[in-house]
Amino acid sequence: MLGEAWHAMGANRLRTFLTMLGMVIGVGAVVLMMAIGQGAEASVKRSISAMGSHLFVVLSGPPRMGGARTATGNAPSLNVRDANAIGELYGVVGVAPVTMGKGQVVYASNNWNTDIIGTTAEYMDIRGWGLSAGYPFSTSDTRSATRVALLGKTVVQNLFGEEDD
Repeated sequence: MLGEAWHAMGANRLRTFLTMLGMVIGVGAVVLMMAIGQGAEASVKRSISAMGSHLFVVLSGPPRMGGARTATGNAPSLNVRDANAIGELYGVVGVAPVTMGKGQVVYASNNWNTDIIGTTAEYMDIRGWGLSAGYPFSTSDTRSATRVALLGKTVVQNLFGEEDD
């Protein structure tokens, strides 16, 4: 029986070659798809873990949909006292109140529109962020309302260009 199979394969070499080629391509495609799927899964897991599974964000104010407020009236808002109270809850490791807006930053003849975040010194630690240059602002800067700015890479490039530190 095995001899007949070899004989048939030898008699139909093109058919045998095309069948084997189809099997190799099929197996290769399955292996490739599995590798792509596993790579995508690992990438998503890395992205989620970089956000921090320990992070819990509390927002106040009316909800927004597409930049427009969807509710009217007086929505409850949070203040620094509320943030301090949240920080005293069991299991809470850190709290950093945040206010956000958009604005234009200017240096010499250069300007750039960007997001502006107002927060406390703990924000960088809570988010797990570091600095590539300079130094972070401190708790005493927050208490004394010292004017301190931390600039992102894009803002630095657009304002200062290739200038040295």
